[in-house]
Amino acid sequence: MKVEDLFNQTNIVDLSFFNFRNAITAAYFANSDFEILKINENFRKFFPVLGNVSNAYFPDVLEQLGVPGAQIEDWISGIREKGSVLIPQIQITTNGAPRVYSLLSTCTTDDSFSYLNGIQGQFVDRTDEWNLRREREELLEEKIRDREIIEEKSQQLERLAMRLAKYLSPQIYESIFSGKQDEASATARKNLTVFFSDIEQFTDLSDTLEPERLASVINLYLSEMSSIAIECGGTIDKFIGDAILVFFGDPETLGEDEDALHCVEMALRMNQRVTELQSRWKKLGVPRGLKVRMGITTGYCTVGNFGSEQRLEYTVLGSPVNLAARLQGLAPPDAVLVSETTYNLIKDQIECEHFDELTPKGFARPVQIYRVKDFISDQHRKGRRRLSRSGDRVEVNVIDSSDIRAAIEELRRIQIEFEQQFPEQ
Repeated sequence: MKVEDLFNQTNIVDLSFFNFRNAITAAYFANSDFEILKINENFRKFFPVLGNVSNAYFPDVLEQLGVPGAQIEDWISGIREKGSVLIPQIQITTNGAPRVYSLLSTCTTDDSFSYLNGIQGQFVDRTDEWNLRREREELLEEKIRDREIIEEKSQQLERLAMRLAKYLSPQIYESIFSGKQDEASATARKNLTVFFSDIEQFTDLSDTLEPERLASVINLYLSEMSSIAIECGGTIDKFIGDAILVFFGDPETLGEDEDALHCVEMALRMNQRVTELQSRWKKLGVPRGLKVRMGITTGYCTVGNFGSEQRLEYTVLGSPVNLAARLQGLAPPDAVLVSETTYNLIKDQIECEHFDELTPKGFARPVQIYRVKDFISDQHRKGRRRLSRSGDRVEVNVIDSSDIRAAIEELRRIQIEFEQQFPEQ
């Protein structure tokens, strides 16, 4: 006699199913042929549409619940091949409402009671959990979309700021975007060194050159001059056709002596650069090249925001601006003239010669005018960067100095091309 014959089968099954009786899950017990033998009360509550499922074929029950065929096949193969199966997500509609369940099933074995051998499992209602997960995913997706929108707007602002930067001197751009400049009170009286230059006979040149050639000439000239002005610490006020107005001493100053010295250094470097590019000017249709006149003076000016509510301009006003323009007009081609006020600030370090004593138009008293030669220090002169090199066999001119690294890379490519063309040399 077997041990299982001594006990009532129904009582043993009920006893073994005791833990599922009050479980919060929908529990079931089926035999090895997948026929349901027992379910708990929650099974009926979860799936009232099923009614009595005793002796029903479990895969048919799953199909009646609307479980997809692929998941039913996964359940059958999992039980047969592995002895257990977990389907983490099953979409089932009960009472007209969609819910999410996970199904856990495993084979049971008992050597003493053969009628306990079968399959037991449970449906776990994970609707709230999946809703929370979906909400979290939606929040994450929304956060990602918001981040993408912010990045896109940031890139748009960055591109806008980069374009705007081309219309402003770097110092002015920095003071505006850093919040240092208050539009309501951004005017002041300061001692500035003012620089004014223009190209000799540029009006005649503009009348003879084609518009495209003229644009190439003036854009290259202004680009190179602007780069030098920025490197020397000047604030570019404006371009007036071919004329350039630059001042030193605002919004940052190194002291009136250093401001004047930096301004003169800028003028000398500009002259040097114009000379280096003479061959380029000629290729662009200017047969006699370009010649530039420059004037510099130092004095008290009013600097700040001027204009209307619709448009403001950060500029400088005062008699030193007019005097710098007059000095430029008096200067010979390729010469730099300075007033006496600037000369007194630079004379210990820069060699100058007396040019004239004149009463410029609009001024009541005569002005002593000096012509700048160069810095007295040999070390200073030799330390000045040259962008043109001439050797016995090769002449190199850097046309665009805005990207020296790109020019160096271009020279390397030219070197490689020559080495490939003349490998025997």
